[in-house]
Amino acid sequence: MADTETLYEPRLKALYRETIRAKMQERFNYTNPMQIPALEKVVINMGVGEAVADSKKIKSAVEALTRIAGQKPVETKARKSIAGFKLRDGMTVGAKVTLRRERMYEFVDRLVTIALPRVKDFRGLNGKSFDGRGNYAFGIKEHIVFPEINYDQIDQMWGMDIIVTTTAPTNEEAKALLEEFGFPFRN
Repeated sequence: MADTETLYEPRLKALYRETIRAKMQERFNYTNPMQIPALEKVVINMGVGEAVADSKKIKSAVEALTRIAGQKPVETKARKSIAGFKLRDGMTVGAKVTLRRERMYEFVDRLVTIALPRVKDFRGLNGKSFDGRGNYAFGIKEHIVFPEINYDQIDQMWGMDIIVTTTAPTNEEAKALLEEFGFPFRN
């Protein structure tokens, strides 16, 4: 680990360490500090179905995802051929990136404070999109809500799926944790 990484701590990581842990322990009466839920990882997935017809589109999507995540994504390939979609086995059809530690906290901070408020007609996130094991998934229709994307230089809008994985054992605990991080759930 480089010296610069130890000196700088993301705002949300400090918030978690200083206040969120105490609030969660008080609310759910955890006896062991290791029981307190934490963010584990954030996965951003961008499906680019148009890449079947035009391979330049996948490069554009990968570049946008790299800017948003601050990390190079992995291209996802088709697992089987589908003649109706002119899709062959092994063709690149999207990109995904997994964020952990500092980059994850930085992304969640930008997502909650900048990107989600910029979404057109945003009424809050669906509070029922948990999987039963403390993980939350939602989609964004336009990638231009992120500040890293220059609106004038984009050729097409891309949607993306964002999956937030926590160490919480239940949906209730995971939702409480994400609410503390500032996720805007609708009532």
